[in-house]
Amino acid sequence: MEIFNLRDIVAKDQEWIRPWIIFQWGAEYVIAHDTKYVPVDLPGVVAVDTNGENIGLITYQIMDQECELITLNSLREGIGVGTALIEAVKHRAIQEGCKRIWLVTTNDNLNAVRFYQKRGFHLVRIHRNSVTRARKQKPEIPEIGDFGIPIRDEIELEFVFD
Repeated sequence: MEIFNLRDIVAKDQEWIRPWIIFQWGAEYVIAHDTKYVPVDLPGVVAVDTNGENIGLITYQIMDQECELITLNSLREGIGVGTALIEAVKHRAIQEGCKRIWLVTTNDNLNAVRFYQKRGFHLVRIHRNSVTRARKQKPEIPEIGDFGIPIRDEIELEFVFD
């Protein structure tokens, strides 16, 4: 199994985060629940392999005792990078007094829905036509997504701390 380390984002990371986000998300910003986020400006955690290569990134925002996951990407699936990044943010959220962690993903992203549910997240809401609205702010969002599914809605998932 491959070994990697986690560390908080630091200022020098901005030079690689911006192109990473553009590559992963089609622009340097993301739209979720009608809100524009610029991940390079958010706190986050980086996964780094033993050769010093960045292999994962999670960004988040803490507000009103809630932690919202904004982006999560791993370049090496199946070795625990995504899970480790989520656990790191959960730990930070608990330290900050958060009651829950939540996120939205699109209705076509069945892999993400499966991934988060396997890590204890629950489906809590469907935001109908939210992606259709988001395209007005970010036309780069494709009409058709994974498995040929039209991308229209956001699915909200949450993990509530006991």
